[in-house]
Amino acid sequence: MRVIVTGGLGTLGRAVVGELLARGMKVGVVDVVMPGEGGQDGGGFVIGGVDLTDEVAVAAAYRKIADKFGGIDGLVNIAGGFLWETLVDGSLDSWDRMHRMNLRTAVVSSKAALAHMGEGGAIVNIGANAANKAAMGMAPYAASKAGVRALTESLAEEVRGRGIRVNAVLPTIIDTPVNRSDMPDADRSDWVTPEGAARAIAFLLSRDAATITGASITLSLPG
Repeated sequence: MRVIVTGGLGTLGRAVVGELLARGMKVGVVDVVMPGEGGQDGGGFVIGGVDLTDEVAVAAAYRKIADKFGGIDGLVNIAGGFLWETLVDGSLDSWDRMHRMNLRTAVVSSKAALAHMGEGGAIVNIGANAANKAAMGMAPYAASKAGVRALTESLAEEVRGRGIRVNAVLPTIIDTPVNRSDMPDADRSDWVTPEGAARAIAFLLSRDAATITGASITLSLPG
């Protein structure tokens, strides 16, 4: 299987890339950062420095990967971001920023990948459990992730006739160094590990999940 992973140089992205490579898949990694930036390294065929909100740039990167691999069978939309701020004290620009980082990136990447994807293809979007229940200060982030969930459901119906599946995972809190630093006193017993999330994503890409489409699956255990 030939899969593109966006945001593949981040903590979750590296776990997903490693899991897919271990399963014998060919993996293209597309990220806004360059390999090696911030101590990041990646596996697979890496194209860095790509603005994932830019339709032209993403289409060009995906053509390069499709040419190298002979096509694209899967896409994992990980690229995104998070912020916490209240509506009263926050900026309206934050809503635009979250929309672009979390929803537009998934829309642009899905459109570009579908141009090269045939029957048996699969897309997995990374949503968030906050799309189901948003806590205080999470409105811009949660709204963008709710958009990812709606995109998943609608796109699944759109490409069902082409034999392509679209699903999403909705993690609670992922156990990353950044989250540990931001929440040092939190109970991490039920945080989702990157490796656990990666296995769930790999399953949804696989033929073992051939009967599943349009689903948004909550991840709430370490795995």
